[in-house]
Amino acid sequence: MSATPRTYEVMTYGCQMNVHDSERLSGLLEDAGYVRAPEGADGDADVVVFNTCAVRENADNKLYGNLGRLAPRKTTRPGMQIAVGGCLAQKDRDTIVKKAPWVDVVFGTHNIGKLPVLLERARLQEEAQVEIAESLEAFPSTLPTRRESAYAAWVSISVGCNNTCTFCIVPALRGKEEDRRPGDILAEVEALVAEGVSEITLLGQNVNAYGSDLGDREAFSKLLRACGGIEGLERVRFTSPHPKDFTDDVIAAMAETPNVMPQLHMPLQSGSDTVLRAMRRSYRQERFLGIIEKVRAAMPYAAISTDIIVGFPGETEEDFEQTMHVVREARFTNAFTFQYSKRPGTPAAEMDGQIPKEVVQARYERLVALQEEISWDENKKQVGRTLELMVAEGEGRKDDSTHRLSGRAPDNRLVHFTKPEEAVRPGDVVTVEITYAAPHHLLAEGPVLSVRRTRAGDAWEKRNAAPAAAPAGVMLGLPGIGAPAPSTVPAGSGCGCD
Repeated sequence: MSATPRTYEVMTYGCQMNVHDSERLSGLLEDAGYVRAPEGADGDADVVVFNTCAVRENADNKLYGNLGRLAPRKTTRPGMQIAVGGCLAQKDRDTIVKKAPWVDVVFGTHNIGKLPVLLERARLQEEAQVEIAESLEAFPSTLPTRRESAYAAWVSISVGCNNTCTFCIVPALRGKEEDRRPGDILAEVEALVAEGVSEITLLGQNVNAYGSDLGDREAFSKLLRACGGIEGLERVRFTSPHPKDFTDDVIAAMAETPNVMPQLHMPLQSGSDTVLRAMRRSYRQERFLGIIEKVRAAMPYAAISTDIIVGFPGETEEDFEQTMHVVREARFTNAFTFQYSKRPGTPAAEMDGQIPKEVVQARYERLVALQEEISWDENKKQVGRTLELMVAEGEGRKDDSTHRLSGRAPDNRLVHFTKPEEAVRPGDVVTVEITYAAPHHLLAEGPVLSVRRTRAGDAWEKRNAAPAAAPAGVMLGLPGIGAPAPSTVPAGSGCGCD
């Protein structure tokens, strides 16, 4: 390498797994001597890495469009390299280099740790390096990580998925579920807290199946309770569970562990038993609503969100009305709604009864209108409540013009609040009274009632005082789903397959 450090940029598409993988890719590159390109570089870096998603229908078009945009730039920038990783790379393999021969490296979901080696090999051999592992080479949490937030962090508890949902390609690309040992997870959490992190989100394709690989069906609830014993850890969240594995011991652990937040993301996908059967979702409407009822009984103020697919093959008007019924009954705080899109390699793509686009669109609009009304009604119930907010960074686009700051309530609702006279930092905690509700956020227009400076705020201040460019951290949590870095797709369960 030259004396001047080479710059890098990682562009992330897809779910929380990809967002967290990108933190590791950044850590690997920095460990190898690269430096992060300035914020908003938009491909103007020595190494540009695309961490891709294969779930949505336009994933391919988005990738190749971006690769095409960078092709002329590469011809005018000597030594520039382009790498493609993630789920689409795992799926398409050699196709990427055939369609975009200016790509230097293609790597998969199982071997992200090889990126620096592959880049160097491509540079020395002056030819594209395509390396796709068929199984996990090392658990990703052992790799260097550049956390995007100083005060909130993802912690992977498992990788892969054992479900066989007919609309989902993720198990084929991420492999079978592999669980981390509880001691390793808790050691990582404790290390993060020692660095100033005060909020963690436990991450897995199906978090509440955790333990099946270890022979302990109550391992997830035990893990939640263990997190409750870590001093300095103020907020614990998790995503995403699967209704078929959601058990009473998890509900009890959530209700009885003070730092586990009253928030649950529970993917529905469809309210129709017929469609759920076709999706190979091993629960039915009654079971789903029963879980919601138990959660609300244990945690009356819990915010519950979901994922819903509209227009799955064979979905009738009656099937769709069953989904609308569940939405009315469950009264979700918010829902991440998707129009079904064919994904090659999934059983659903070959099913009879593909729904015309105009029918899907009409149903989708009806569902969104209903959920919007419910979200607003549920948010109005928050008016008059006094809430503790963890101050967030990058969540309020209008904060500068409105002289407000933004934060997340314990249930992860986004709250914009009046900027206090006392200086507050992301990671600090403020107490406010909610005065106004909109469908997707709350306002606290009165004065801040109290400010608590935290070790997490200290960590944010220390990071931003460093000579390096400040990272664009954001809050963790679900309706964002609060990733430590913004994703380019709406995040519910991320891939929408949990």
